[in-house]
Amino acid sequence: MRLILPLPGAEALASEIAAGLSAELGAVETRRFPDGESYVRLPMEVAGREVIIVCTLARPDEQFLRLAFAARAARELGATRLTLVAPYLAYMRQDKRFQPGEALTSRHFADLISREFDALITVDPHLHRHKALSEIYPIPATALRAAPLLADWIRLNVERPLIIGPDIESEQWVSQVAERAAAPHLVLSKQRHGDRDVEIAIPDLDAWRDRQPVLIDDIVSSGRTMIETAEGLVAEGLAKPVCVAVHALFADDAYQRLSDLARSVVSTNTVSHPSNGISVAALLVEALR
Repeated sequence: MRLILPLPGAEALASEIAAGLSAELGAVETRRFPDGESYVRLPMEVAGREVIIVCTLARPDEQFLRLAFAARAARELGATRLTLVAPYLAYMRQDKRFQPGEALTSRHFADLISREFDALITVDPHLHRHKALSEIYPIPATALRAAPLLADWIRLNVERPLIIGPDIESEQWVSQVAERAAAPHLVLSKQRHGDRDVEIAIPDLDAWRDRQPVLIDDIVSSGRTMIETAEGLVAEGLAKPVCVAVHALFADDAYQRLSDLARSVVSTNTVSHPSNGISVAALLVEALR
């Protein structure tokens, strides 16, 4: 029987996955020593078993050493195969040297993960200039798409939706969500001037005033894109938007600021957050099968 091991923050999702696979749900014992080092223990038998470790990498600098220690311990204790389920995969941003001497962290992180695991499954990685995970991950790496889950949630929970994407890069998956949700869509124009400085161009939306705006994005980190868009839509006289995201990172006060502007804020559970309302468990279970 497969053994599912959650790292801190992934317990609820791991429990759903274990139930869907009729697999055993185990535990990883972790704590911090007074000097900040990590203690990791696998309290159950792993010898001769396929082990699936579930770990969201939303805060990778905090999570990675515990993850690596758990994987290395499982391997040393006799696990036959190690699969990492990382519903949110970090370090995808730096895939090019923009300035001399910069570390190509997307490649370096891929190498670190691939040294410890036999396979990787994730959801909507932000590929940027890479076309596929296989360009940087030497192990089998599966990228699942949450668009159908977002579309189904919108279809069931929002009347007369207008699906809105933040920029031209989102056109393909925004159109997929809109088609499945049987709703019209449009894509805005975005200029990013810095990590927290975003300018959104709002077109004439008179023709859509009878629609409920639904803003969708893959990652909400600083929240500037959704916040600026929500402010622009309300200023144009449209209803407060429903904001839907795949990965709810929400740095600092971004969630509170967006909540003040939106009718509601909903995310998938790739990252544990109060906004979670769409589970990716069934998607992951199907891939693991």
